[in-house]
Amino acid sequence: MSGPWPRPRALLLDAMGTLIGLRRSVGSTYASAAAEHGIAIDPARLDQHFPTLYRKAPPLAFPGLVGAELLTAERQWWGDRIDEALQAAGGPAAPPALRSDLFERFADPALWQVYADVPERLRAWHSSGLRLAVVSNFDQRLDGLLVGLGLADWLGPVVVSSRAGAAKPSPEPFRQALTSLGLAPHQAWHVGDSPEDAQGASAAGLRCLLVRRP
Repeated sequence: MSGPWPRPRALLLDAMGTLIGLRRSVGSTYASAAAEHGIAIDPARLDQHFPTLYRKAPPLAFPGLVGAELLTAERQWWGDRIDEALQAAGGPAAPPALRSDLFERFADPALWQVYADVPERLRAWHSSGLRLAVVSNFDQRLDGLLVGLGLADWLGPVVVSSRAGAAKPSPEPFRQALTSLGLAPHQAWHVGDSPEDAQGASAAGLRCLLVRRP
């Protein structure tokens, strides 16, 4: 897309890595929870393997599922990632109680932080009349996280891949957000932090700004 960027009427915002991030590493949380279930595992080894396993995983997206079936699918998807990470780090498969425990832990806003620049930007954008939506490759726990972290009042539709039935870089989650806002692609920009954000936004006809956080 060349030429000047016309002022958007809305921003579609990625969540993890853009608005919020974990206070400590995935490996640290996995290891501490595993220890409570009698499993000793090195958090550094978990952190070494988890990113690769996550990138290779099937999309966190479940077309046609709603309600209890969707929640079950989300829990199963994350349970499989927990199993893979523990076994790659030299541990056993995770028992069901540990899988459930970790799923619930990552729904706790206390594990997450809002990046320091985010509240001011959301407030300014909202005050200027921009409509704000979220497009995230996550699951329905994000709804509660955004409320618990004090961001929900500035945000409109929250499109997560598990409910959308497609994950970035598919354009489908972006299209669902635009439909919820009643806007065309040229009327919105996307703000994210990953190649999937850029690819998905482009496929949906959106201009994209990438945030580069440390």
